[in-house]
Amino acid sequence: MAQGPGGYETIIEPFRIKSVEQLRMTTRAERERLLAAAGWNLFLVRAEDVLIDLLTDSGTSSMSAEQWAGIMRGDESYAGSRSFFAFEAEVRRITGFANVIPTHQGRAAEKILFNVLHRPGGVYLGNTHFDTTRANIEYLGDEAVDLPIPEGVVPARIHPFKGNIDLARLEADLARHGERVCGVILTVTNNSGGGQPVSMANIREASRLARAHGALFILDACRFAENAYFIQQREEGCAGRGILEIAQEMFSYADAATMSAKKDGLANIGGFLACHDDELAAQARNLLILTEGFPTYGGLAGRDLEAIAQGLREVLDPDYLRYRVRSVAYFCEKLQARGVPLILPPGGHAVFIDAGAFLDFLPREQFPGVVLANELYLAGGIRGVEIGTLMFGKRDPATGRTIHPPMELVRLAVPRRVYTQSHVDYAAEVILDVHARRRGLRGLRLVHEAPFLRHFTARLEPV
Repeated sequence: MAQGPGGYETIIEPFRIKSVEQLRMTTRAERERLLAAAGWNLFLVRAEDVLIDLLTDSGTSSMSAEQWAGIMRGDESYAGSRSFFAFEAEVRRITGFANVIPTHQGRAAEKILFNVLHRPGGVYLGNTHFDTTRANIEYLGDEAVDLPIPEGVVPARIHPFKGNIDLARLEADLARHGERVCGVILTVTNNSGGGQPVSMANIREASRLARAHGALFILDACRFAENAYFIQQREEGCAGRGILEIAQEMFSYADAATMSAKKDGLANIGGFLACHDDELAAQARNLLILTEGFPTYGGLAGRDLEAIAQGLREVLDPDYLRYRVRSVAYFCEKLQARGVPLILPPGGHAVFIDAGAFLDFLPREQFPGVVLANELYLAGGIRGVEIGTLMFGKRDPATGRTIHPPMELVRLAVPRRVYTQSHVDYAAEVILDVHARRRGLRGLRLVHEAPFLRHFTARLEPV
């Protein structure tokens, strides 16, 4: 059992609150009207009309006093900003990459990298590509292939590293696709797979296989610190190692990395692309200048670079990581004890409800994940996000039928340093209420969709 300060069972937040933000209370009748006006899509509901916002942990963190102090020190020079060099030094310290290219967020780093690596018929192999990663790959006409381990797509199956890539399938696909493989992407932690960690052994072997076949090995590292903490806690031989040391070893196996600093950078905006290869970096910087800005600011203000540099230092604090992971586990345990179907064991940044099992009477064509997410909002003002058929479903060009992703989930992503235990207790109470009366819920049909990332702007209506 995890222990807090002094050996006591309770793990307290390793910070105190200095500023608060008022929450707006709404009635169910108001929320019904607001959701209908938004086309039954929670992305289109205004944040001020949400009580507890668990839509994402991306860019929603509370920043520390030191980060705010860094913002005041930000150097806004167009070229050669002092704040860039502070940011670059911190990224280099953790990752070991010589080339550090700032971007306004992770998807910008992905877009630049995939444009540089693009080739006709290109293929990317990964544990599970998340939505923007997949969209940026497919926008170029390339293919994103998911290779999770079998345990990773069975929600209730217990495995310490369900985020791992299937090494046998990886080796087979590397051989089968040959020079078409643009890169192997390991997402740590595996977000689409339930925020599940990837083991050091898996990272090491995936890197070896990629390099043996001449493929670039890339870490999607937006939650690298949480992944390093799970390695420390769960992997044999790692218990006595520091988080920074583990993170540095993780990056040592990669040829390049992308990161949204809106997650484990503890910042509200920003990201980077980092790599060893100077030629790849030169091509990336040329694209960066076209769309993001000069290479020493990359779409960010100097103050943002300062906030990220400080956030990267703070995220490696073991007390913070212990509190972070334990908070999510506490949320999960309250639901698990009352029979709510979940992805187990708890991940690092979110509780993932198995919406397919929760609403097993609804066909997947009626978007049970969206139905459940919407009902949590209607019942208690909680906003989560569906990770299932709406986000990842595709139409088979031959039959016109929907190809469903392996799991139908609702993710409740916990923003860092934002909500207290009473917020979590309230959210759990709402979920348990919805679970008790779930048989009364009905499905949705799609009435509008965009060609890419359709879940952001889709509009639906009740069946």
